[in-house]
Amino acid sequence: MTTKHEVGFGPRLISAPTGRLCTAVLVKPSIAIESGTSLIGEPGAFYARALEQHGVLRNTLKYFGVEVIEVESRGDDPYEVSAGDAAVAFEDGSVMMRLSAMSRRAEVDRMQSELARLDVPIAGHIEGPGLLDGNDVIVAGETVFIGVGARGNEIGRAGFAQLARARGFRVVEVKLAAGVGALRAVATAVAPDTIVVGVDKADSSAFAGFKTVVLARGEEQAAGALLLDERHVIADIRYRTALAAMRRAGIGVEAIDLYEFTKLGLTPSMLALALRRE
Repeated sequence: MTTKHEVGFGPRLISAPTGRLCTAVLVKPSIAIESGTSLIGEPGAFYARALEQHGVLRNTLKYFGVEVIEVESRGDDPYEVSAGDAAVAFEDGSVMMRLSAMSRRAEVDRMQSELARLDVPIAGHIEGPGLLDGNDVIVAGETVFIGVGARGNEIGRAGFAQLARARGFRVVEVKLAAGVGALRAVATAVAPDTIVVGVDKADSSAFAGFKTVVLARGEEQAAGALLLDERHVIADIRYRTALAAMRRAGIGVEAIDLYEFTKLGLTPSMLALALRRE
């Protein structure tokens, strides 16, 4: 079940990977979020607060002109709310992932059904035994970065790389530090030539040729901001030092409270599936 909306997709979805976000899919949190494993030193998530904070994210997106398609959770996995894992959109369609966690794989089928209902074309699939989660992919300019960490496997990364290269992208793998849940947890592209990244959480050599805004130790997850438009992001309000650093670098920051998701290592960029940018 989804909220009522009207979508008018043209022939292009992501015409500019770091351009203005026009349409995004969110998956509402369910009570299952309380069973998620918190980061070291963090308390457990509370469903009621998560639901309220997710509503603030939705309304913030709408305020900035983003069409929000909100999908109800249908499984019992606490991380189903991480909508960006299910697919990655290119200009001509969405590539459906094959998630690392077996308990979450049905989420891809549900998302594909939702995209079919919206007449969003499917550009490809990660087939078994390949594994890749969408939140381990970042696109900046003509480069696709793929995180290499605890999730995904070489077959999944190679399959996605083949799809990306067929669309003219250069593909770069980014080795993640131990304990990093996903590439988008510690990095985001804010312009075709600029990456925000948490210090020591991703191999900096992978970003050679790009300008980097490096965030201080202890606030690395602030780099997992959700891009609204070039150099304009939504970020978690709790990372005040990192937010100040981004603003000094000329990045506009809309700071909101997403602490219930931060507890589980989920960042704003991981909570949204960007369907259309221009």
